[in-house]
Amino acid sequence: MLDMTTLNKLHELRLHAMAENYRRQMEDPAFGSLGFEERFGMMVDSEWARRRSTRVENLIRKADFHDSGACVENIEYHDDRRLDRGQITRLASCSYIDSGQNVILIGASGCGKSFLSCALGVAACRRFYSVRYIRLPELLNELAVARGMGVFEDALEGYRRIRLLILDEWLLFPLNTTEARDLLEIVERRLGVSSTIFSSQFTPEGWHSKIGEGVVADAILDSRPFITRLPGKSL
Repeated sequence: MLDMTTLNKLHELRLHAMAENYRRQMEDPAFGSLGFEERFGMMVDSEWARRRSTRVENLIRKADFHDSGACVENIEYHDDRRLDRGQITRLASCSYIDSGQNVILIGASGCGKSFLSCALGVAACRRFYSVRYIRLPELLNELAVARGMGVFEDALEGYRRIRLLILDEWLLFPLNTTEARDLLEIVERRLGVSSTIFSSQFTPEGWHSKIGEGVVADAILDSRPFITRLPGKSL
């Protein structure tokens, strides 16, 4: 018989999945053949799975992906795309995040860089890493606003703590001196501690002319990042 008092207490404790599993067990006679430990284990497993799922959903929401539905399972490896399945599979394992390494995605506009970067970001969320997706122009504007409000250091510290930062539209436009130095602050604070995905139309050889201060490009390239080139002519 379903004990509504127990059911209500479970909901009051916010053990909603556990409560639902308890209700199903009490209403389905088939569960009567199971022992207490089995039935209790099923209740705990349902709550554990719900909380993990909720945690992943929250991480994906906070990441602010351009495409939150992107996932590595949906990547199409057609012959004409010439994608390195092995490399993408390794990146999806997130081992590069554990070692604090960076990733550079290079390809022409429309070749799928944003989708791939978001898919790798979602893979990181599934492994419970904090992720943030942002276009470089938006990041630079955010830092400029933070400086004007006197919270520039707080903004830098916030970006340092993110385990995976995805910078889309990397160096699409040349940077001025202030922007280059702001970017250097973030890059240097994250090197070896957190990971960054740089998504760009430009090959690393052309970064120096875009940044203005070569030390930013050098700091990134000297860290020996994983470089993935997507089919299509890059600039």
